[in-house]
Amino acid sequence: MPAHFHFLLNRLRERLWVKPLIACVLSLTGVALAHIADSIPVDWPVPEIAQGSVIDLLKIIAASMLGVATFAVASMVAAYASAGQSATARAFPLVVADDVSQNALSIFVGAFIFAIVALSAATNDYFGKAGRFTLFILTLSTLVAVVLVFVRWVDSIARLGRLGAVVAKVEQATAAALGRRRLRPYLGGLAASGPPCGLAFYSETSGYLQRIDMDALQHIADKHKVRIVLAGLPGTMIVPSRPLGYLLPDSIDSGPVAPRDLRKAFIVGPLRQFDDDPRFGLVVLSEIACRALSPGINDPGTAIGVLGSLHRLFDSLATPVEAKAAEHGRIEAPQMALADMFDDVFPAIGRDGASQVEVAMRIQLVLGELGRSHDPHMRNVARLHAAMALGRAELALVFPPDLALLRRRHADYWAAG
Repeated sequence: MPAHFHFLLNRLRERLWVKPLIACVLSLTGVALAHIADSIPVDWPVPEIAQGSVIDLLKIIAASMLGVATFAVASMVAAYASAGQSATARAFPLVVADDVSQNALSIFVGAFIFAIVALSAATNDYFGKAGRFTLFILTLSTLVAVVLVFVRWVDSIARLGRLGAVVAKVEQATAAALGRRRLRPYLGGLAASGPPCGLAFYSETSGYLQRIDMDALQHIADKHKVRIVLAGLPGTMIVPSRPLGYLLPDSIDSGPVAPRDLRKAFIVGPLRQFDDDPRFGLVVLSEIACRALSPGINDPGTAIGVLGSLHRLFDSLATPVEAKAAEHGRIEAPQMALADMFDDVFPAIGRDGASQVEVAMRIQLVLGELGRSHDPHMRNVARLHAAMALGRAELALVFPPDLALLRRRHADYWAAG
């Protein structure tokens, strides 16, 4: 269940209204606490705070925070639009989920609500001596929080919609998803043995498989004494005619399972998500590189930067790691294929960058270095894609010295093999 809540929490982080709503509730709670302070007996003398000073501070906050919050929303929308135009629309959820911007907007809106409510209460003599002192402390704390958050937010918003920041966010999200998958290569289950077989169950809707609740499936499998074989991993395109998985009896006591109970463990939606789908992050990085290589933008430097991100991601896959023990012994899942991950990125970048020698050279460098890993499967896949990238470049490059330089780079890594 914690993983399921984590998935839902990430979806909430992509909604701009959640944190401002929480800030508004906390603001109202703060005003209520100031009133409650009047009814709490204390043994030490409470400083006398003039009501006028508190009201003046609250008026300043109320007058300024609405304008600041409006400015923050406008700046964030501009950054989101810039990210979608310069990078790719698929990276939009990561940009929206930026904690610094959401926290800043929440503090600004919360401070405005706090000032309006507290001002209305203070002008109507709602607070006593202790309440005014508590409200004064809360008001000063709000001012300090607003100043600190504003300074940090200004630095963040200057980078939020920039292409380099978007690439970094996508790389970070992809690295996190790859790290989780490396620790649980079969989603916490067992490796699927052989081709899928058994009684198939299907989805009633079409879309992308976003998440599989392995805990729920394990509970169903234990209850009915069956084994469940998954037909796909998160990121798979799901249609009603394609099985979600298969049921296999585990003993003579195995009982029937209602398909609707199984379908509840599969979240199918119109969009792919980064959480449990590492290949989606790779696809998004490839899209950013291909957009940068389009004739209208012609930014090979961005494509080279993306290739550096891909190098780091695939290099981490070549580093041995001890996977966690299987947590769901009645569920079998396929493994994410390394060849498919290479197919997600290098053919598209190799096609669009074939006519630019600097991009073609960097592709050979990245694939050549990956081919030097200790993983023989990665060496074979990298060799195949290096040859395909060289073949595309040979058809696109028209300057013979460039082509000779590229062939030399390819031979430096692969001629000995």
